Formats: sequence, C-alpha cells, structure tokens
Amino acid sequence: MPVPKDEFNRLPPCDFYTPEELLEPDQMYTVYEIARLLQGLEPEADIDRETEDILLDWAIPWVMTNASNLVVGEPRTDDEPGYYGLKTGDE
Repeated sequence: MPVPKDEFNRLPPCDFYTPEELLEPDQMYTVYEIARLLQGLEPEADIDRETEDILLDWAIPWVMTNASNLVVGEPRTDDEPGYYGLKTGDE
C-alpha cells in the first residue's frame, strides 16, 4: 500500500553509481559482485543468500540500464557465471 511522503524524515534523490564510478577499468565482475559493489560492499563480501537475492534485484536492472558502457565476458566453463566490465575503448 502506498505511504505518504511526509512519513519520511528525508527523501534523497534516487542516484546510482555510473559504471565508471563503480568498476575498475581492468577488471571483470559477476553480477553478484556488482550487486555487492552497488551497496558499498567489497565484491567478495560474505552475505546470506536471501540478502544476495534482494541485491540482485537492484544489480540486474543496473547492468541492463548501463549495457552500452559495459563489455561482457562469456562464462569460461559451464559452471561459471558471465562477467561484466567497463567498456574502455580497447575492446
């Protein structure tokens, strides 16, 4: 159910990191690692599965929205996820 805005003390803008702010240009990241980075965590931070699922709800649209600034590394093996990295012009 919707909630009135005046029930909140603060309403900051809904800003997200740009790929350039979030990703190192010489690194590739899984969507799981991107999800952690978007929350200010280290890419290898240990989080429970339920939290990870919630973070992925933010990370997947972020990847899709920023696709034109990213490159994709296909999984190297069948049991590995894909990787995403910052498009630097070298690709």
